[in-house]
Amino acid sequence: MIQKYRKAFNENFTAEKYNYFLKELGEGFPEIPFRVAETPIFIPDALKQKLITAGEEIISLIKQDNFKELTQKAIPQEWNVPNETAHPHFLTFDYGLCKDENGEVTPMLIEMQGFPSLYGFQSHLAKTYKEEFDLNENLSPYFNGLDETSYFELFKKTIIGDYQPYEVALMDIDAPNQKTAIDFYVTAKHLGIKILALEDISKEGNQLFYEENGQQIRLKRIYNRLIFDEIGENTDIFKNSFDPREELDIEWITHPNWFYRISKYTMPFLKSEFVPETRFLNTIENIPTDLENYVLKPLFSFAGMGVIIDVTEADITAIKDPENWILQRKVTYEPVIEAPDAGVKAEIRMMYLWTEGEEPQLCINLGRLSRGKMIGVRYNADFDWVGGSVGLME
Repeated sequence: MIQKYRKAFNENFTAEKYNYFLKELGEGFPEIPFRVAETPIFIPDALKQKLITAGEEIISLIKQDNFKELTQKAIPQEWNVPNETAHPHFLTFDYGLCKDENGEVTPMLIEMQGFPSLYGFQSHLAKTYKEEFDLNENLSPYFNGLDETSYFELFKKTIIGDYQPYEVALMDIDAPNQKTAIDFYVTAKHLGIKILALEDISKEGNQLFYEENGQQIRLKRIYNRLIFDEIGENTDIFKNSFDPREELDIEWITHPNWFYRISKYTMPFLKSEFVPETRFLNTIENIPTDLENYVLKPLFSFAGMGVIIDVTEADITAIKDPENWILQRKVTYEPVIEAPDAGVKAEIRMMYLWTEGEEPQLCINLGRLSRGKMIGVRYNADFDWVGGSVGLME
């Protein structure tokens, strides 16, 4: 990473500074229920350029005329939502930081989503890191010349469009109590939109409403943070609100189908030096003899559930629905972050906004740090969480 910043940060770090940083990070917001890393990631220009190139290669596939045809089977029939948009409004690509044959740090794609991430919180996190650790003012989490002001202008344009903020709401199940609630509150603060739990929304005909001060306010757009994978078969939660799978007079930002289209399902179609070999399990005629170099992943799972890291032939033959699994060559994370005691592994999530009528734009990033085998797989015994972070660049 950028050694001058890493060295200075490590030398000046104290537990007292970190605790004060956490206090300031949560000031005015609900308690943060997830671990925040002790450090940002200082991304050198060479790695930044590789991350940009990798994203451009992925986006070229997504923009192909036949992309929807390629990914139609990604959408479970029981979760197919009508009135799908021409493109998603968010793209997030997760890369593990590794080393290539020349010893250079390089990104390798781990997962991808056509679904929003912590777009509000990451800006707030970067700003707080810089302020509380007195970092160089030239360091930024943004790409393409964006700063905090222009970033939130683009974010607002993507989510609200030509509507009024009161006609748009961020929606999730039990939204105020989600682990990502601080992101919801940062977003609402900057965009002026409502945060609504699913049960806060009612349906009349095919229109959606919420109540405020005794008035019924019609919703025109939903900034969707509801992940169908979290619902599973518990569709009873829709009885007191509305079922997203119905024909509704509402605009989705982003449409739920894109969560499935741009996902692990997409990876077998990608051929790049930044993408590990990935195959649908049902297309594999001969099981690799070096299974220790592969990881087995279900196509439909939340937060890493079901991932098998140390794969055996018995694991593969036990799979009853191989069309819903991928076998992926393992990515060897390199402990590139120099902590005072030892190296730490990292992932970088590159986050894009795709505004109506425009091209997808790389905007900001998210970092994850870990000492375990996997990063972000919170339900695996090998997961050793260090915390959420953000990459800062010159």
